[in-house]
Amino acid sequence: MDLNCTVSELPNIGEQRAKKLNRIGIYTTKDLLTHFPREYNDRSNVCKIKDLVLNEENTFIACVKGQGESIRVKNITFTRLKLYDETGSVFAVWYNQIYMKKAFDEKTQYLFTGKLQKKYGKLEVASPEYEKAEIAIDKIVPIYPSVNGLSQKIWRKLIGEVLEQLKGQLQECLPYWIRKEYLLCECNFAIENIHFPQTQERFFQAKRRLVFEEFFLLQLGLLLMKQTLQEGKKGIVLQKEYAVEEFENMLPFTMTNAQKKVLEEIKKDMIKGKVMNRLVQGDVGSGKTAIAMTAAYWIIQNGYQVALMVPTEVLAEQHYQSFCEIFEHLGIKTVLLSGSLTAKQKKIILEQISTGEAQMILGTHAVIQKSVIFYKLGLVITDEQHRFGVRQRSALSEKGNNPHVLVMTATPIPRTLALILYGDLDISIIDELPPGRKKIDTIAVTPAYRERIYHFIKKYADMGLQCYIICPMIEENEKMEVQAVLSYTEALQEGTLKGYKVTCVHGKMKAKEKQSIMQQFSKGEIDVLVSTTVIEVGINVPNAVIMLIENAERFGLAQLHQLRGRVGRGSEKSYCILINEGKNKIAKQRMNVMSKSSDGFVISEMDLKLRGPGEFFGTKQHGLPELKIGNLYKDMSILKEAQQAAETLLEKDKLLQLEIHQQLKQQVTALWKDAQLSI
Repeated sequence: MDLNCTVSELPNIGEQRAKKLNRIGIYTTKDLLTHFPREYNDRSNVCKIKDLVLNEENTFIACVKGQGESIRVKNITFTRLKLYDETGSVFAVWYNQIYMKKAFDEKTQYLFTGKLQKKYGKLEVASPEYEKAEIAIDKIVPIYPSVNGLSQKIWRKLIGEVLEQLKGQLQECLPYWIRKEYLLCECNFAIENIHFPQTQERFFQAKRRLVFEEFFLLQLGLLLMKQTLQEGKKGIVLQKEYAVEEFENMLPFTMTNAQKKVLEEIKKDMIKGKVMNRLVQGDVGSGKTAIAMTAAYWIIQNGYQVALMVPTEVLAEQHYQSFCEIFEHLGIKTVLLSGSLTAKQKKIILEQISTGEAQMILGTHAVIQKSVIFYKLGLVITDEQHRFGVRQRSALSEKGNNPHVLVMTATPIPRTLALILYGDLDISIIDELPPGRKKIDTIAVTPAYRERIYHFIKKYADMGLQCYIICPMIEENEKMEVQAVLSYTEALQEGTLKGYKVTCVHGKMKAKEKQSIMQQFSKGEIDVLVSTTVIEVGINVPNAVIMLIENAERFGLAQLHQLRGRVGRGSEKSYCILINEGKNKIAKQRMNVMSKSSDGFVISEMDLKLRGPGEFFGTKQHGLPELKIGNLYKDMSILKEAQQAAETLLEKDKLLQLEIHQQLKQQVTALWKDAQLSI
């Protein structure tokens, strides 16, 4: 057995079990060993039955009295057994598991763990975990993320068997000097003690090592990518600096000091002979598009082309209209390249791009297709970077001869974290909104207020103003998502909002149909637009003043903030209403943050704090490897150490060529296979 064995080759894993594991991304023994526990049960803390705490998880030793009883109610069979010790008794209940009546020996003591509840006047523990007391006592037991059909016992057995087979055989990837300097344990010790720690101290040692390794590989990949982008590449040196000021003066508004500061940073990059790789972070409405336009104008005045790539056709169309309004008057040929073009239209535009007639090219990922050949590409801009993978971004850069790269995002990330997450980019932040942007009142309510909200929407629709209603994605299921939006829209059209123009838009629509609806909404021909998060980025309708978000608890704070930014773009007062059905403490905290703060950076900090490892903005969407154990908020100090170690290592061995770094090189290359690192 080795780390590359498929799970179907392992003992005790049949076809059905292998399918269940595959479904959650576990294909090999390595995947299995990196399926880390979500928490642990310290079974050294055993109490007597008389001391069990109601509505809490308890661990106690007891014997089983008799074979109990099985009671059938509708389609469920309850199997109830009496458990006792010298201080009292309690019932254990299992559902649809009649065989539990014969699972115990009355003469044997068992260690039970489960939540104590009071039902129908009786104290009972529902579906407790159990083991013979002599083998279970004093253990710290792992609890894995639950998967239907795979019990905790099965997880422990599977992982325990693999650990036994591979005992001491895992190859160390971290150089000895790094382990010594940062006080990290050896990899075999770490994997064994993250799953089955013998003491709390061993668990903390194991976790620190594995979190460090995960962040270290992440940082190495990003630094190597930056190195690859910059190494030996001569950037385009721009002349005619006056063009920047010239364009600023043509804009119908005055740029903020923050915008001017970012433009200065871009100017410095593009005149020094290196390839610019810069991320511009700015809250919704902070004026990133104006910066992109200014940089594009400057590049075009120097005789080069500019390509702007965005994640959706709707956003591409909106950017196209914005650029045309200004660029066409200046004699700059602007084209839109999207998947909905006819073959004839596409052929004409491709020819204009290849001959240099088209100077400003906008589009979706269609701009990175093989058929697109640029005449002289000088600047690549990607908007809403978190929607594109690392590979898509570099694929666009490869269309030119070392073009400058400008990446824009309205997803604010705390600066310290941004410096680490975007290790391959230099960072600029627009930390000021243009004057005149009105505060959006944000209110979180329960579904009981829904009818009142609809009347509020009607009042504003009667005044000629518009509203967005967002429905969440349900269980990652596109069909269900579409049905939810369609049925919701239909209910409004035939019910409370009958007589008003209510239409929906969703991701499964054809591009032309989507575009047509968005244009109608922009022109004020639709009162209420029901949508999925397809309108999350870039839609600009100043006449829309209400953003209603259903099931707001299903969205991340950063996403709620993005959606809220679709309103408040005109002269009228705007509102964001969050219908929250979440009952837990975190859901309430999140709604409270949204109601009190309009600062994207404060919100992102809280999002980081409240969400689990790897969940923050979805690292997969960043094009980064998925985090399995590191938590970007709680483990920030280890993240900084890992970055420091990665920088020191690359100073010693730039391309990981030394013999002692070969195992590490393999790990980095495998983890970052999509980025095609040149090492």
